[in-house]
Amino acid sequence: MDFNALLDDERAVSPVIGVILMVAITVILAAVIGSFVLGLGNSVQQTAPNANFQFDFEDNDGDGDYNVTATHTGGDTISDAESVNLTDGSTTASFNTPVSAGDSETINNVASDTTVRVIWTSENGETSQTLAEESTP
Repeated sequence: MDFNALLDDERAVSPVIGVILMVAITVILAAVIGSFVLGLGNSVQQTAPNANFQFDFEDNDGDGDYNVTATHTGGDTISDAESVNLTDGSTTASFNTPVSAGDSETINNVASDTTVRVIWTSENGETSQTLAEESTP
């Protein structure tokens, strides 16, 4: 038996590598096509910033209506391309962007037991989320 002939015989290497490459290409193509068919490529959305807001309620004339001020107290800075609004459902005030710690916005004459929200909207307008909410006293 010639052991050198066994070690030098490389006839089966090329077909095995070819089969492995074909299987790998097939798996990758199936994954790419499957993700587009199932819409997984389009489901990526902008995530809301992690920002904290504090509400201050001022009843300045004693009639039960409040001036509500929302102040950004920390967390992410919200860029120019995104929008942040303070709303009670009927009145809306927009924060000047970028919104960073210390920035605030006020709406006036909000009735008692009204929920006031700070709402973030993404750059493309497709995503929005309530960042903070509180009810007037």
